[in-house]
Amino acid sequence: MSTQRNTRFALLPLALLAASVQAQSASDINLDNAKALVAAGDCVACHTGPGAKPFTGGLKMSTPIGAIYSTNITPDKETGIGDYSYEDFARALRDGVAKDGHNLYPAMPYTSFAKINDDDMHLLYDYFMTQVAPVKQANRDSDIPWPLSIRWPLAVWNMMFQDDSRFTPDPKRSEEWNRGAYLVQGLGHCGTCHTPRGIAFQEKASDQHDPAFLTGGTLEGWHAPDLTSNMKSGIGRWSVDEIEQFLKTGQTAHSAAFGSMTEVIENSTQHLSSADLKAIAVYLRSLKSSEAEAAAPKASDATTAALIKGDVSRPGAQEYVDNCSACHGLSGKGYANTFPALAHNPVLLSDDPSSLISITLRGSKMAVTQDKVTGLTMPGFAWRLDDAQAARVLTFIRSSWGNDAPKVDASDVSAIRKEIPDEELKQQPSLKP
Repeated sequence: MSTQRNTRFALLPLALLAASVQAQSASDINLDNAKALVAAGDCVACHTGPGAKPFTGGLKMSTPIGAIYSTNITPDKETGIGDYSYEDFARALRDGVAKDGHNLYPAMPYTSFAKINDDDMHLLYDYFMTQVAPVKQANRDSDIPWPLSIRWPLAVWNMMFQDDSRFTPDPKRSEEWNRGAYLVQGLGHCGTCHTPRGIAFQEKASDQHDPAFLTGGTLEGWHAPDLTSNMKSGIGRWSVDEIEQFLKTGQTAHSAAFGSMTEVIENSTQHLSSADLKAIAVYLRSLKSSEAEAAAPKASDATTAALIKGDVSRPGAQEYVDNCSACHGLSGKGYANTFPALAHNPVLLSDDPSSLISITLRGSKMAVTQDKVTGLTMPGFAWRLDDAQAARVLTFIRSSWGNDAPKVDASDVSAIRKEIPDEELKQQPSLKP
C-alpha cells in the first residue's frame, strides 16, 4: 500500500469550500467524532503548505495540465472559508462547485466525498467553523495556462463522470464491512490514488462493483499499489491484522509505507479507532483479486547462495551488493519491522515499476507514529546510480529470490528522473563514487 502524494489529491475538497454560521462551542458538537472525521479525510495533508500553519493552504499539487495550489480552509472571512453556509460547504465537497459557482478541478476528490452522509457532513462543517482558528492568508492562483484554465468544461466532466449519490449500506453485509466500505470509498478517498484513471483523468471505478476499483494507479512517478486480493502484487497474502498494523504504524514485519503514503499514515490512519481500522481491513480483504490467476511467488535461495559466495556475475548483482544489501540483506528479506523485505514484496512485483524507480532515485521516509517513532529514512541514489545502473539493479531485484516481474529499462528510469525537481536533486550528495 502506498501512496502517491506529492500530488496529494487527497483533499483539495475542503480547499475551495467554506462556511458561515453562528459560532458553536465544543460542547455543541461531538468533538471526538469530528476530529476522527477530519483525520479520516486527511484534510491537513493537502491544505497545509510547507512551513505554514495547519489548514491555511498553499500546497502545490501537480496535475497533467499544470499545478494547483490548495486553499485556505480556516474560517477567515476574507481569505478562508468563513463565508460558506453549510449548503455551500456540502455542495463543494459533494458536487465540486464552489460558493461563487465555479467548478473545482477533479484533483479534489469530491467524487469520493459525495458519499459522505449528512450527519458526518454537518460535523465536518461545524468543526472547521468552530474549532479551527481563522488565519488570514491569501490563496494562490493555479499555474494552469489559458485556455485549459477555463472552468466551464468541468461541468461537462461532472455530467460524464460524477456520481453524487450517498453511500448506501449493503444489507447482505455486516455492519463492520459497511463501515469499512464507507470509509474507503468516501472520506478515506483511497481510490483517488489506488484506482487507475482514464484519459479524462477520471477514476475508472468508485466501488467494488467495478473490477478496476483499487487495482492500482500511477501519478507523478509513483504507483499506488493494488489493494485487491491479488496474491502476487496485491494484498492477498496480508491478514486483517497486518493491514490494521500497517495503517496504524506504517509497517508490518515485511513491508513499510513509502512516498506520500507515509503522510497518510502520520496525519490520518494512525489516528483512527481500532474498530475503524479493522473495518477498513475487513472491507479491503473482501475485494476480489484483480487477476484471479495470479499466484504467490515461490521462494528461491539461488540468488542468496550466489551472493554469499561472492558471485556477482548477474547484471545488477554488483550494484545490489554495493548499494542495497546492507539494509535489505543478501537474502532480500530485510529486517523485520525495520527495513522492508524486497523478496516477494507486492510493491516490487507490480507490472508498473514507477514506485520502485522513484524510491531508488528519490529515497523515502518511514512514517513517524505513536507506535513507531524512529522514522527511518532511505537515501536517494539519483546522484550515485545512472539510468543504466539503476535499471540493472532494479531488474535484478525484480527477478531474484523468487520474484517474477518485468525488467526495468533505462528509459523508464530516465523518464522518472526528469520528473524530480532540481531542488530535490541538489539536496543529494554531489560527489560520484
